Amino acid sequence: MTSRTPQSAPVANAPSGVQPTGLAATTARPVAAPDRTLHMIGNAHLDPVWLWPWQEGYQEARATFASALDRMDEYPGFVFTCDQVVLLSWVEEQDPELFERIRRRVAEGRWVNVGGWWVEPDCNMPMGESFARQGLYGQRYLHSRFGRISSVGMNADPFGHSATLPQILRGQRMDSYCFLRPGPHESDFDESLFHWEAPDGSRVLAYRIPFEYCSPPGDVSWQTEKSLAQFDRTLGDMMVFYGVGNHGGGPTKLNIESIYRYDQMGTFGRMTMSSPRAYFDEVLSRGDAFLDRLPVRRDDLQHHAPGCYSAHSGIKAWQRRAQYAALSAERWAAVDVVLSGTDYPRDDLERAWKQILFNQFHDILPGSAIEPSYDDARDQLGEAVAISKRIITRAHNRIARRVDIPMDAATQPVLVFNPHPWPVALDVDMQYGGQPRGVRIVDHNGTPVLSQATQSTATTGDVNRGAVTFRADLPSLGYALYRMLPGADAHSASDLTVAEDGTVLENPHLRVELDPATGDVVSLLDKATGLDVLAGTAGQPRTAVCEDPTDTWGHRVISYAWPGDAMSLERIVVRETGPLRTRVRVERSWGRSLLVEELLLSYDSRALRIDVSIDWREQAHLLKLRYPVGLADPRATYEIPYGVIERPVDGAEEPAQSWVDLTGTADGVPAGLTVLCTTKHGWDVSPAGSAGSAVASIGVTAVRSPVYSWHDPRLLDPDGVYSFQDQGVQRFRVELVPHAGDWRAAQPTRRAAVLGQPVRAQLESFHDGDLPARHSFAADGGGSVMITALKGAEDPTADGSTDLIVRAVETAGVPAAASFALPLAGRVLEAEFGPFQVRTFRIPRDPEDKIVEVDLLEWAVGEPTP
Repeated sequence: MTSRTPQSAPVANAPSGVQPTGLAATTARPVAAPDRTLHMIGNAHLDPVWLWPWQEGYQEARATFASALDRMDEYPGFVFTCDQVVLLSWVEEQDPELFERIRRRVAEGRWVNVGGWWVEPDCNMPMGESFARQGLYGQRYLHSRFGRISSVGMNADPFGHSATLPQILRGQRMDSYCFLRPGPHESDFDESLFHWEAPDGSRVLAYRIPFEYCSPPGDVSWQTEKSLAQFDRTLGDMMVFYGVGNHGGGPTKLNIESIYRYDQMGTFGRMTMSSPRAYFDEVLSRGDAFLDRLPVRRDDLQHHAPGCYSAHSGIKAWQRRAQYAALSAERWAAVDVVLSGTDYPRDDLERAWKQILFNQFHDILPGSAIEPSYDDARDQLGEAVAISKRIITRAHNRIARRVDIPMDAATQPVLVFNPHPWPVALDVDMQYGGQPRGVRIVDHNGTPVLSQATQSTATTGDVNRGAVTFRADLPSLGYALYRMLPGADAHSASDLTVAEDGTVLENPHLRVELDPATGDVVSLLDKATGLDVLAGTAGQPRTAVCEDPTDTWGHRVISYAWPGDAMSLERIVVRETGPLRTRVRVERSWGRSLLVEELLLSYDSRALRIDVSIDWREQAHLLKLRYPVGLADPRATYEIPYGVIERPVDGAEEPAQSWVDLTGTADGVPAGLTVLCTTKHGWDVSPAGSAGSAVASIGVTAVRSPVYSWHDPRLLDPDGVYSFQDQGVQRFRVELVPHAGDWRAAQPTRRAAVLGQPVRAQLESFHDGDLPARHSFAADGGGSVMITALKGAEDPTADGSTDLIVRAVETAGVPAAASFALPLAGRVLEAEFGPFQVRTFRIPRDPEDKIVEVDLLEWAVGEPTP
């Protein structure tokens, strides 16, 4: 008997056991393999901030990108997809050699930059102008470093997407969009691939990433199987995203080798290393017959984590303040360039905007990051505001020194600057010194204007310090000169009254009535129409404090419109009376917390302003402020970035920019109430019989106090020590605007801008000048087409000067002809706008040169990428 030498057969290409090595892409698949191509998208979703501070994300960007480049060296077919331009900028500044490796791979086509935005922001709460800047700075960075921009938008992880984003993406030269949330289990649509159309008619081809955007570090079969289970397989080819993510990492060797193995096995069909652009190009190549069969979505992509609309009030307030400050700084800097011949502060504004954009990241602005991250966010947004304030103050003083202000020793000149490109008439609060008997105000002609003493911010025994409120009538994006004279205003106005107990405020246009037992506003009578949109609402809840067991994100929450405890009235106090305005203070309490609402009614106001201060000391609770209306057949309209959207009256927690309207009929006549709020984004509109109210109502989630970064399903330890959000004092403003007709009558978008972006007053000296006492630099006419940005162009001209950029949006949903007066540029710009259309124009400094329409990247419309 002879012995045999053991032989070893080739290792089978199987998903288990000892695996073969050195596999590569192949076409030698079994004939039985499914006839489809899976585009395998290697990526490394990296949250620069979440459960870690930005400094940790900064390091991880370098480590993740180095890993991706190493995988390219090892696997010649490997393709890496990267979004979030800030990560590339971080690597460029800390590791130039690594960045050069990226540049080479981009040129080769194996490193593919998508998204085109500075970060993956929250896609509901930033202003429209912020979304414009995400692409402006993101795409221009890609173009300057790599010679190419992204044509595919991607926001894999944000928690919902505003309906106007397709227009913004198109304006930034992107024709397609990848997203993950909301998933099929939490949305009202099933499609994997569809046309997404904005209210203006702009479309992108949208792809909902099936299952997940990242994967475990090993075998990709689990990722692929789950993705196939969620995908509409009648569409044929699909994208499967893989790679370790959230804290970065990217595709691993095991990921890549398993893709080659399953490709050879034919398990799932053809598996190819690919990019989103390659996939969308394949879809587009199928032709119009296929594309025309795809469904069209004309709505938001919602909802996921509605608690994020209200988590961490601080970041919402800091963001709004910074966005308004930067927009104002741009406007005044553009004026300064023309008047003073100074250089446009392009670098400073870019630094401010990049801090703003970074802190719109989808785990910062939604309030879902760890507590220390908000110290960084406060500091970074504070830098943006400080930069903006320096630019504004410098520009105002350069303008002021050129205003002709004749000497009058008995007066103190005051210049008031209006940042809005339409006229505003509003009450201005001014602190002063050196006038122990008070002051009165006159305009530049010496004509008295209404004014009255108010409380000084200085609480000292110095009788020379004081404060005055006066009515300023200001031209569009311009200034007006006023003067303070010694001695208080002697005007009296019998048509502006307030009851001794503060429960009735009245002017020629409005009569406001409070319930003396609760402090609730129970009547808001419009004298012109005789309509009271609050009729029949007495006894309905205005405040609701609820125990809130939901996590920071509000996972699986549909509505926060829960019945709750009403806060108890402490007192009603009349704080101000005078010819200009009345101020009534209503104080309420619940538990250890205090709510103060100061109701202000000016002599000519058609709306009631409410300055709100909350000192919140509750944990795992929320406070809804509720505004009931006595209307039949109500319809709800919400402001969204660059537009509006109508949503059901169903109590759902919804995102909004600065206002929500409820319009119906009162005694058969169309009427409604618009509620404006400066820094809150979580709203509901609830039908009669819900939210503890017998009538329909608008609710604002004023405060929630979950534990920081608490993610359900983890249970909190009853004996654990945790930090809760929103402890302490916060302030914001509300305005109640009753109207006849629908929401358009209230012009809420303009009102919200004025409420959130105040005018600025400064004391001035006497001097000669070449500018008049009143002047406007730009005006949009105050109609439905509203200028949203007026700034210096990003690209200097050949001679180093700066052209003017003007952007405007139609706000009423109707076609409109706009005429913009631009004395700053010596031009009048006339243009037609479709409903909710955004258009941008470059105005040359030379009035003989032609005005050019540009896109959101400030490149000429219809021309190739430079």
